[in-house]
Amino acid sequence: MRDNLAEAVAVVANMVQSALCRVRWWAVVSAREKIQGSHLERLAVIYLRQSTPAQVRVNVRSTERQYALADEAERLGWEAERVVVIDGDLGISGRFSDTQAREGYKRLVARVCLGEVGAIFGLEVARLARSSAELQRLLEFCALTDTLVVDTDGIYDLQDFNDRLLLGLKAQMSEAELHIITARLQGAKRAAAERGELRFPLTVGYLYDEQGDWIIDPDEEVRAAIADLFCAFGQTGSAYGVVGAFTGRRFPKRVWGGAWGGELRWGALTHTRVVRILQNPCYAGAYVFGRYRSRRIVRPDGTITTKTVELPRSEWPVLIQDHHPGYVSWETYLANEQRLAKNNTRAGQRPPREGSALCQGIVRCGSCGQSMSVRYRSGSAHYDCSASRVNHLRTPACRSVKASVVDELVVSRLLQALAPEQIALALAAADEVQARRARSSRALELRVERARYDAARAERAFHQCDPDNRLVARSLETRWEQTLRELKDALAELAEHTTPAPEPSREQIEALARDLPKLWAAKTTSEKDRKRLLRAVIADVTITSQPAGSELQIGIRWRSGAAEQHPMPRPPSYNDTTRTPPETIELIAGLVAEHTNSEIAAELNAAGLRTGRGLPFNAHAVRHIRRTHRIPTMTSRDDRDLTVNQVAEHLGVSRDAIYYWVRHGQLNARRNDTNRLRIPFDPEVAQECRKRIANSSRICTQTQTPATRGAV
Repeated sequence: MRDNLAEAVAVVANMVQSALCRVRWWAVVSAREKIQGSHLERLAVIYLRQSTPAQVRVNVRSTERQYALADEAERLGWEAERVVVIDGDLGISGRFSDTQAREGYKRLVARVCLGEVGAIFGLEVARLARSSAELQRLLEFCALTDTLVVDTDGIYDLQDFNDRLLLGLKAQMSEAELHIITARLQGAKRAAAERGELRFPLTVGYLYDEQGDWIIDPDEEVRAAIADLFCAFGQTGSAYGVVGAFTGRRFPKRVWGGAWGGELRWGALTHTRVVRILQNPCYAGAYVFGRYRSRRIVRPDGTITTKTVELPRSEWPVLIQDHHPGYVSWETYLANEQRLAKNNTRAGQRPPREGSALCQGIVRCGSCGQSMSVRYRSGSAHYDCSASRVNHLRTPACRSVKASVVDELVVSRLLQALAPEQIALALAAADEVQARRARSSRALELRVERARYDAARAERAFHQCDPDNRLVARSLETRWEQTLRELKDALAELAEHTTPAPEPSREQIEALARDLPKLWAAKTTSEKDRKRLLRAVIADVTITSQPAGSELQIGIRWRSGAAEQHPMPRPPSYNDTTRTPPETIELIAGLVAEHTNSEIAAELNAAGLRTGRGLPFNAHAVRHIRRTHRIPTMTSRDDRDLTVNQVAEHLGVSRDAIYYWVRHGQLNARRNDTNRLRIPFDPEVAQECRKRIANSSRICTQTQTPATRGAV
């Protein structure tokens, strides 16, 4: 198909060249007629562009030819001061219509639209834009503003139909030429890649030998660093753990491109590099071509950009396994890839973490159905239904639960299910399943044999048919194709049914059942390992709470599909465990009438009672209990004593005077159980205070109020 397209393009190119030869003489004659005074009064813009910086650096003569167009403009009649050179796009490709990167092209289009340009000069029309749509838009602007286009083939007036048709054809030819060149280059690269011979910059850890083959880097430090990376991932199970294992250790990096291309650099290992190395199949000895593909996308603002996306493995054009020595096997690479996918929390995965909550990631709320998160309060883990609050799905039964209570039940059921006697029952059931599987396999084998016989019989009938008798031949051909499809389906079902699964031996399972309790309780077993073992057997755990009750329903769903429900009481909250017993509160209420807080605390300690936190009682603790439960204070003394405000009101003085007398010992006062000043204020004390007021020249009396409680 590509050859046919190339031939068609060649034919069209010959036609264009013939047309150019026929009209070239007329172009020379009519050139002066197309250039009018209105064109000479405006600017002659010389637009320069080369696709890459390498072309600007190497193809110096091409650049000189483009700058020489300024002399051509002066020869055609433009004054030197009206000749403008736009060379800001040298080294920028014009293939895509992303004009945001081509500032020179934007200036050219703006000046054309403003009517400032009389003619655009270029070596060829393709220099303006490789995109046909972009070029046609510019030519439309030139037609509207009466702007000429001048190249090495002639002068074009876009208001003339023939010139416009010819330029449009040249634009299409330019785009087709680019497509053909790209197709040939990509085809050659694809063919070399399919042979495993296409060379490209190698990632760190590999080099090319003299024959061009891949070899592992002979630098021992480089080999050790990469091997330790894969080993650390096998131990930690996460890319973050690998970065932590390489703290304080340098890691190699190969420089790509530039003057230092291929040079080995050393630096700190980052999380992004770990993920890229683990996802790179070349470290598993595989040769891959076409993992990434460039796609053009349109942004919301209308600009067109190129985005590089990674393709799934099924869409890789070239994949050659065992192409070169690998640091890990292909099976290890696939296992690492699956492990990374399970660690991707952005995709909804809940990998096991380091915390003490064993059901983290697999526990759900039975009321709203959302996943429950783990919250740590004062060193204790709790399962909290926080997702329901975020998603506005919270119900009255969405309550937090202490993790240790749920984990104890789940662990006990796990160890019971993996006990030796339970393992024996499971193995017996597995034997029965294996026997049923064998019988099913035998039935599928007989079905394949029958389908193969029917296909062979239909084939013989088709070949024995007279080819000229199309009515019968078509029916036999349809029957043969149907039997072949049935044979293919039967073979696929048999292959799927008989695919061997990697299973441990019976001795290994029995040994694991005997050692599992010791392994679970061992100090060397991390919380991550316990969670992985738990998830290998248990699919999820559901906690259902009552809105106001004290009972929980713990649902366990096993990997086998079985499910079970366990009721259990809700553990008391922290406030319940630290609350003072009601008997102690009643005893305090009975003692408050004749005892102070300190005396009550002494009585409680003598009786062997303690606070809710298990501490001895003191006056502060008794005062807090009385304030919380609203136990009234003592009345026997407080009825005879007055506060500072009451004394100041009775004497008609300010409170500052009363505080002054108390501080200097001129007035007796005490503090009650609520830490407030109480002053014994009998008639003798009142009379003495009035004398002190009368003899003082500094105390100003206020309006007197009627005396109470026998005061005068």
